[in-house]
Amino acid sequence: MAEAHQAVAFQFTVTPDGIDLQLCHEALRQIYLSGLHSWKKRFIRFKNGMLTGVYPGSPGGFMVVVVSYMSYNKYNQLDPSLGLIAKLGQHLPIRLVATCRLTLIMMYKIVGGVLVGTGLWVTIIMIMRNVLKCLLSWHGWMHARHGSVSLSTRLWMLFVKVFSGRKPMLYSFQNSLPRLPVPSIKDTCSRYLESVRPLMDDEQYERMKGLTKDFEKNLGPRLQWYLKLKSWWASNYVSDWWEEYIYLRGRGPIMVNSNYYAMDFLYVFPTSIQAARAGNAIHAIMLYRRKLDRAQIKPLMLLHTIPMCSAQYERMFNTSRVPGVDTDTLQHMNESKHIAVYHKGRFYKVWMFYDGRLLLPREIEQQMERILADPSEPMPGEEMLAALTAGDRTPWAKARETYFSRGKNKQSLDAIEKAAFFVTLDDTEQRYDTNNPVKSLDSYAKSLLHGKCYDRWFDKTFNLIVFKNGTMGLNAEHSWADAPIIGHLWEHVLSMDPVKLGYNEDGHCRGQTHPNLPGPQRLQWDIPSECTEVIQSSLTVARTLADDVDCHIIPFSDFGKGLIKRCRTSPDAFIQIALQLAHYRDKGKFCLTYEASMTRLFREGRTETVRSCTIETCAFVRSMIRDETERLKLLKVAAEKHQNMYRLAMTGEGIDRHLFCLYVVSKYLGEDSPFLKEVLSEPWRLSTSQTPLQQVELFDLVKHPEYVSSGGGFGPVADDGYGVSYIIVGENLINFHISSKHSSPETDSHRFGANIRQAMLDLLDLFQIDKKDMK
Repeated sequence: MAEAHQAVAFQFTVTPDGIDLQLCHEALRQIYLSGLHSWKKRFIRFKNGMLTGVYPGSPGGFMVVVVSYMSYNKYNQLDPSLGLIAKLGQHLPIRLVATCRLTLIMMYKIVGGVLVGTGLWVTIIMIMRNVLKCLLSWHGWMHARHGSVSLSTRLWMLFVKVFSGRKPMLYSFQNSLPRLPVPSIKDTCSRYLESVRPLMDDEQYERMKGLTKDFEKNLGPRLQWYLKLKSWWASNYVSDWWEEYIYLRGRGPIMVNSNYYAMDFLYVFPTSIQAARAGNAIHAIMLYRRKLDRAQIKPLMLLHTIPMCSAQYERMFNTSRVPGVDTDTLQHMNESKHIAVYHKGRFYKVWMFYDGRLLLPREIEQQMERILADPSEPMPGEEMLAALTAGDRTPWAKARETYFSRGKNKQSLDAIEKAAFFVTLDDTEQRYDTNNPVKSLDSYAKSLLHGKCYDRWFDKTFNLIVFKNGTMGLNAEHSWADAPIIGHLWEHVLSMDPVKLGYNEDGHCRGQTHPNLPGPQRLQWDIPSECTEVIQSSLTVARTLADDVDCHIIPFSDFGKGLIKRCRTSPDAFIQIALQLAHYRDKGKFCLTYEASMTRLFREGRTETVRSCTIETCAFVRSMIRDETERLKLLKVAAEKHQNMYRLAMTGEGIDRHLFCLYVVSKYLGEDSPFLKEVLSEPWRLSTSQTPLQQVELFDLVKHPEYVSSGGGFGPVADDGYGVSYIIVGENLINFHISSKHSSPETDSHRFGANIRQAMLDLLDLFQIDKKDMK
């Protein structure tokens, strides 16, 4: 194993002739290049901060406004200082020569013109921002029928483009996004009752109706007042409480329960060389980080016009979740020049820069090869150390404080927590096998979700996992951001890896190795036996949880969104209704269903819940079970209802985040609400989420639909429920990721998968469209 290059900047010895000073020029050169890189990065951040701060204004706009203003004043013989210059001129000393006096007055005019012009420029910017914020607060465009745009919407989009400025950077629109509105108590309570009606009998519903009305009349308005106050003061009344109470205060394991995964290509295998695949992937990720630091990533725009919030990108890199006894915290570093790597029980620190530049793919592959070739054994307690991040949070917090707060353990832990991200060079092989598709995909999903429970650092924002045969994937922590953010990064990596970066004919990264590149640094640990016992205890908890997870992946290729659109139905609504039909066939009953929707049309927005088990959907499902007539009509009504609920969730009119925040306020006030307590304790036995393909321009889905991620998944939310994630790939493929628990007699992921497939086919049959027409 090549240990870290120990470059000593200088050495000195005291001799009878004085001090003998020897400088190492290579070390000083590296120090100089490192400092230069840091200062360049600071300058870029400062410049981008300035540009974002004045957006939609620009330096060019500033010059135009100031020069135009001063030219107008000069032409019309106006005084830009409104008489102030004349008064100053009267007080100038008489002894000054006339020309000097005129020069000073001219200077005052220029300065006055610049100051007033600057004020005018800032005023224009503020007007444009506030007009844009008002425009973005209108969501009537969402209610237009798909494929048709009304004249009012066209005019609105034109005004949005006019006031949006030119060439926006990632964070340019943050100050122009509206705040998330607080729904009225009456609307939330009414929609809540509507959502639970199909899940309750008459007696249960009347009881819940009484609790709801009492809350709406008595405690609700008081809690609403505090929530309104917060919405006026904070940039988002939900996000900080959601992050803290839903994620960071959870004391159970985040592995399976919170973390989620993203898969590689399903049918494409760019190389079977593990180090080479890691080299290209790590380089692509670092390029993405550089674009992120420079705010060069384009903000996501719906319909290429409507900006979405970019706040979640800020903590993607150099961030780690730090355990606490009562609550965790997110530790973010502004800069990190290394990554942490795990292989066969050993941890390494690998520098990503040399000679003042980012390592090239072949050089990163070279570093990975050194790690793979290292014959050394793990230190005592090192191999399963990461199991601490997979178990309960409180034991990990106490162990961190006791055993990792000083000495070499602290230095090594810092190297991991302050790394740009974490990489696992997995010693197993995972891949889609056409001869055994079910078992191979299920094994692949479980490996990404939890692995061996000690070979991923679950506290890092994300882990890049590269398997022995070159397949790869991600495991992401959830508190810092939602899945579309990590999905944006993953799309960038997959689009660059096989095409833009590529491999040589022998499967290695393109380029040459570096003869003088310092090797990875093996992290050192001194783990006492007491800490080893805590590690083993956390590992036992994690393995029990991991072994209980039942994962199943379905590449559904019978048809895709192309055929669904021909049915004039929303693909998401179609799939959600199919899931309801499949669940009823699977369990013989309906359940409270969670579908994640984004609220990033608002500043610092994250997610909202779409309660997709509606009265209309249940009516359709019953018609299918009983083989009744007018099923197609009921299906269309259910799809329209789902679309309307999705619109409400996206535009801040959802119910679950509002009820959650009301509950938090009630706890702060020490008020006990039977209504809120019951609402917040209801289990989500079917939790669903769509993985959107956000950067379609990066992939040629017509010629190469296989060159896109096969999506990702997450663990079941309820012990007796299902977790379902799906990704619509191109026009003819939908991948489903299903999870449940073996310990529940009510669930079986494979059985549910078969029901989903049949439900999809049954829904399509109602439209009587021949699938052959699509080929």
